[in-house]
Amino acid sequence: MHLGKLFVATILAALIGTSATASAPNKDIVDTAVGAGKFKTLVTLVKEAGLVETLKGKGPFTVFAPTDEAFAKLPKSTVDALLADKEALKRVLLYHVVPGTVKAADVVKVKSAKSANNLTIPVAVHGKTVTVAKAKVIATDVMASNGVIHIVDTVMIPPAK
Repeated sequence: MHLGKLFVATILAALIGTSATASAPNKDIVDTAVGAGKFKTLVTLVKEAGLVETLKGKGPFTVFAPTDEAFAKLPKSTVDALLADKEALKRVLLYHVVPGTVKAADVVKVKSAKSANNLTIPVAVHGKTVTVAKAKVIATDVMASNGVIHIVDTVMIPPAK
């Protein structure tokens, strides 16, 4: 009887392992953002900054992705200024990217993270609310083939140099 149970357990484990592999994300961070439909501004700015290849790269990356509504909160003059200054645009966008995969369970354990442009992003936990650089995290652990996306409600502006 033990051999029968062991056989069934082995088959179940193999099936679970296979289905987990089959459901692994097959879209990179950029394609995942495009597919979500609520990051049109972010994707446009990533293209303008020349960061598409980077964010489609091997990674892994953790991206704190502002929604279109988050970008709408910015004054139009701010967005226009960023579009006119590619280095400033890259600086803002890379402030939203952390090298490595940092899932929600890990984010709540830290006080800060280093962005892709080596700036410190403050992290705060208040009850069930997590903020990164004062942007509220509104959805977590959107998995991509080369990392993870956490959705934020505000564009994170890096500190002045």
